[in-house]
Amino acid sequence: MAAMEQRYCIFCEIIAKRSPADIRYEDDDVIVFRNQLRWVPIMLLASPKEHMTQAQLWESDLVGHVGRVASEVGRAHCPGGYRLASNFGWDAKQSQEHAHIHVLGGTYLGDYVNPQGW
Repeated sequence: MAAMEQRYCIFCEIIAKRSPADIRYEDDDVIVFRNQLRWVPIMLLASPKEHMTQAQLWESDLVGHVGRVASEVGRAHCPGGYRLASNFGWDAKQSQEHAHIHVLGGTYLGDYVNPQGW
């Protein structure tokens, strides 16, 4: 991947061990850590260690590995079921530039969107 102009990235800080995190899984290419947000009991983030955008992740060969890890961690931490989600852009509530897949569970998650319409 070509070098990207990069601003401060909390994910890169966590990966470099310069910022604390509750790490649940780590290998040479992927890290999974607990999200600081607590909307549901289990909120984990599966992320490539290399800084890339969501689109770059989903268009790469690495997405399969990150997805498998996210699913394995979901099964391990959420025996009643879990959701994998990835947000692209402001309208989808993406708040971090560094690519990641959300692992959500630990409770009934409800509908994906408001069934009453927008």
